[in-house]
Amino acid sequence: MKFSRNQHTIASTCVVSGRGYWSAKEVSVVMHPAPLDTGIRLVRSDLPGNPGCEATVINRSDANLRTNIESGDASFQMIEHLMAALYALEIDNCIVEIDGEELPGLDGSSKPYVDALSHAGLIVQAAQRKRLVIQQVITLREGSSWITASPVPTGISHFGYQLAFDCDGPIAEQSYGFSCTPINFTREVAPARTFVTLEQANALHQRGVARHVGFNELLVFGDDGPVENELKYRNECARHKALDLVGDLSLVGCELVGKFISHRGGHSLNGRMAKALYELAVQQQRYESDSRQKQAA
Repeated sequence: MKFSRNQHTIASTCVVSGRGYWSAKEVSVVMHPAPLDTGIRLVRSDLPGNPGCEATVINRSDANLRTNIESGDASFQMIEHLMAALYALEIDNCIVEIDGEELPGLDGSSKPYVDALSHAGLIVQAAQRKRLVIQQVITLREGSSWITASPVPTGISHFGYQLAFDCDGPIAEQSYGFSCTPINFTREVAPARTFVTLEQANALHQRGVARHVGFNELLVFGDDGPVENELKYRNECARHKALDLVGDLSLVGCELVGKFISHRGGHSLNGRMAKALYELAVQQQRYESDSRQKQAA
């Protein structure tokens, strides 16, 4: 089992800009260094008073096809790609200023965030990172979908996804799993892109949503495969689902040490697991605090 490491923040401010998938609005995401125990805090720089929101599951709100958080006047949409990059690069403390509600879609992956954060560099901070070590199997289900959290003997967390459908379609059944280290995430997971079928894309367009999004900004699958695009990996869709899983579970707000596998799950099921793990982490912190008080008495 690896030992707890110290907290990290970024060494310098960095910026990622683009248009939101849903809103089509131009938005900039400015990531700043932050003090010890700040966590990941999102701030609406476009609103009076710059209201903010801690990026934890207690502020999560359900949404279709994306993960949102909100608190008071501060609301943020589609945060999972940013959160996955911050978590996988082991960045514990960061203040993120966003001049809009929806984060940019970019190319549908975490790679632009990873590139910006890697260029900014890391600073080691003088306190240990909070962590939750999974010690028993936790399983949650929604119909034919399920997600599990279980102990991992190596001390290096594993995230995996099993993609399957009820009927034949243009996206093949596939799976992917990886040990979540900064190098593995950067090379093998961050570039994996959001995907939809052409039928889903057309349905969104008919509703007036995402009409500006082109075939180069995400993977759109027709009968013969990606439309006007190429796969980066044979199982890119499963890799992107694993990316989403990292981002959604990062809302627990601490380092997770365990094996996390999702079968046909999505943001809703991920959110339920994040809430369960958050409650477990709170219980663990209370137990550790009580133990320290008893020892000091």
